Amino acid sequence: MFPKKFFNKIKLDHFFKKVGPGHRLDEESSNQPSSSRRSEAAGPSSRTESEEARRAADAAIARSQQNKKVVCHPTMRTHIKSESDAHVRSQSPSRLDQQSASPKKDNQQTTFVLFKCPDIGPAVLPKQEMNDYIREFLYNQLAEQPGMASALMIQTLNKNRENVKLCVEILIKYLNNLLNNPSEEKFRRIRVNNKAFKEKVSPIEGSEEFLQSCGFERKTLPYEDQPDEVFLTISEEMALDSEHLDQMKSFLQSAEPIRPQLDRSLRVYNSTRVVPNFVVPDEFFNLTPAEIKKEQQMRADTVEKLEILRTKAMRERDEKRELRRYRYTLIRIRFPDGILLEGTFKAIEKLPALLDFVRENLLHEWIPFLLMTSIGQKLQEEESTFAELGLVPTAIVNFTLDDDVASDLSAQDSGFNKNGPFLKPEVQCLIQELR
Repeated sequence: MFPKKFFNKIKLDHFFKKVGPGHRLDEESSNQPSSSRRSEAAGPSSRTESEEARRAADAAIARSQQNKKVVCHPTMRTHIKSESDAHVRSQSPSRLDQQSASPKKDNQQTTFVLFKCPDIGPAVLPKQEMNDYIREFLYNQLAEQPGMASALMIQTLNKNRENVKLCVEILIKYLNNLLNNPSEEKFRRIRVNNKAFKEKVSPIEGSEEFLQSCGFERKTLPYEDQPDEVFLTISEEMALDSEHLDQMKSFLQSAEPIRPQLDRSLRVYNSTRVVPNFVVPDEFFNLTPAEIKKEQQMRADTVEKLEILRTKAMRERDEKRELRRYRYTLIRIRFPDGILLEGTFKAIEKLPALLDFVRENLLHEWIPFLLMTSIGQKLQEEESTFAELGLVPTAIVNFTLDDDVASDLSAQDSGFNKNGPFLKPEVQCLIQELR
């Protein structure tokens, strides 16, 4: 991650004036969201931008439009916090927030797997929209912090980690050459059609923005027998600014990718005597429903033959394949007072994630409790994933208290009642009927 001293330089207030508060898909919205405002909605910047920053921002926007990048929403990396959440909430919602403020009315099924990025903004969105949200933030941030933003773009907006690593190594080599030989013209030029640049640097989104932030500009110059060859060049004056180049190098070495986090999509229900079946989106599965059905049929047709011929290694391989079938799981926790607490988890997450989810929503977080399956099995294997515990793609577990402990706590002046309520007031306010 970036050293703290670099993050302290970021001025997020200017950016967040262009962004409204986020909305959850299960949130009721009584007002029609206002349309998104771009940079003209914000006041003039409190600081004077350098020519390099403006050039980098203009080039980034042009490149983004040329590549038909999806424009969406704002936000920035790990440990970047808004200095005024109250101010953020007071602004008009932007385009993607408008989308998230229009939930489907059916409260009996999860329509989306939702993601968040709390370090950089309040939005809760489907994954692709969250990725777009992050992308637009980084492009917008180029005008404010071109070096930091472009380094984050390289790490965040490119999927192939090996290609990113190779690109970063080449960019650092360019910077080292400038730092060691600022007056040598050959190190102040990068030919765009050079094989290494064309194949390993140029395809990485954010790489040219980073070089422009260092001070490089595109120019057409004669080269060998070609009268017009495109180069990225940096002036000798800029190449002699070792402090700036050192800082750019530090940005590049310290940047970490911004990654969306799975939102728990918390819901609370009044349960009925017969709990209806879960309905989950296709995103929960690594295979499509049709593929799963076909595979089940094939297994049923050959089960006897396989049972005779399969070795232990084959059985273990089949078990591992079964565990990889699911991406997410929807888990409901049933409390003694009949309330159901629901959350979404990754199938590869482990039991402590569920325990933490329950505890953070309890009225009395200090209460010792156990979670048990519907057949009375205690969930205690903290190193086991939900897939390994059989809690995929859906599950209901029971919240239980030791009777003696519950009676002792109720008898004390602790505010605890063994008959409930068990959840925090703000969580109980979300209760809806499960029909």
